[in-house]
Amino acid sequence: MKNMIEALIEIEKIHKIYQVGTEKVHALRGLSLKIEPNEYVSIMGPSGSGKSTLMNILGCLDTPTEGTYRFKSREIAGLDDNQLADIRNREIGFVFQTFNLLPRATALHNVELPLIYNGTPSRERRLSARAALEAVGLADRAHHRPNELSGGQRQRVAIARALVNHPSVILADEPTGNLDSATGEEIMQVFEQIHQAGNTIILVTHEEYIAQHTQRSIRLLDGQVAADEVRQKS
Repeated sequence: MKNMIEALIEIEKIHKIYQVGTEKVHALRGLSLKIEPNEYVSIMGPSGSGKSTLMNILGCLDTPTEGTYRFKSREIAGLDDNQLADIRNREIGFVFQTFNLLPRATALHNVELPLIYNGTPSRERRLSARAALEAVGLADRAHHRPNELSGGQRQRVAIARALVNHPSVILADEPTGNLDSATGEEIMQVFEQIHQAGNTIILVTHEEYIAQHTQRSIRLLDGQVAADEVRQKS
């Protein structure tokens, strides 16, 4: 019997064209894909393959020139800036290579930020932020500032911030790119635990050993899907 699970993300024949001076740059060329709830997906490809452009579209930070993007069956193209911002805040957790933490704020306050933006009451914010820090193994670092934390700990704070709103999907852009390989492996174990808890994760990486942690690898080349591989987890 056919799997009737509703896709979390559906992209159909999207193109993204940038005007650079008098030249048109085709970043995406008719790309289509589906991602189901609780999938753990890596997106790979060489520089210029369209990875960053695709990630920006998935995160509602940019819109396609042509084609369709549906998020939880909702067509994204017709939404205004406020509606897109609401989706980014409530439905998508972002993790970046450079952590993007406020340097003068504690770990707890950094994790609280998405809840501040959506108007969550103070007591509820703190409880949720503490729970998110506990989920990534940093409950004992709640009152430390970023300069008092290691690179791996800072990335754990960033992951906790991405989790705090209980988003539908976590988008991680080269999340181990600023870390040594041993710390990168530790961060991938955190992502594995998050996935096991039922979260959908889409991760951009150029490192094969990082992609090996995911269930599915989508490889891009020249703005198109060159390969879509599902690996069997041992």
